[in-house]
Amino acid sequence: MALINLKKKEIQVKIVYYGPGRSGKTTNLEYIYNRFNTRIETEMVTIKTHGDRTLFFDFLPFDMGKIHGYDVRIQLYTVPGQVKYNATRKLVLRGVDGIVFVADSIAVRKEKNILSLKNLQENLYTYKKSIYHIPIVFQYNKRDLEEQGIPLIPVEFLNRLLNSKLKAPYFEASAVTGMNVVNTMKKIILLTIQDIQKDLNWGKAIG
Repeated sequence: MALINLKKKEIQVKIVYYGPGRSGKTTNLEYIYNRFNTRIETEMVTIKTHGDRTLFFDFLPFDMGKIHGYDVRIQLYTVPGQVKYNATRKLVLRGVDGIVFVADSIAVRKEKNILSLKNLQENLYTYKKSIYHIPIVFQYNKRDLEEQGIPLIPVEFLNRLLNSKLKAPYFEASAVTGMNVVNTMKKIILLTIQDIQKDLNWGKAIG
């Protein structure tokens, strides 16, 4: 559940970009940070590990209005993709409200996508959360590499592979060029805010 700051009249929403190593999670956040720096009130914090990074910053969403009179503040996070940093990934997921799963479209990374999604399910379970009951958007990244002759997994196959049961929204994207990076972010913010509003209305109804 999102954090509610009564003193500031603010709801803090946590969105985590998850996925295998080098799938483009960091590139997504760097693109958002550079594109919308006027909406970002904090510095982008980078925690470096060997060959991987965790990033986070606060983001002010686009004209979302207020929820029950409270302003909305979005916190965007990435997790390190490498398996050896699973403890960090698990820690970053604590209190998560919405997830972007950044899948790597390169053909040889198929198994890494599957393992990462399974790992996400397992780590959510430690917080008694289900991947079926949390807002999630899939981003099939690196679609631009097709122009360079790099074999990619067809989007239809990726969707069957990762999203056949969840049936979540998905975007073909390129975090490097910015293609659908903003659309991915807007979609997960919208789904997450709707989910939080539903929970708050339910709490109001039974309170």
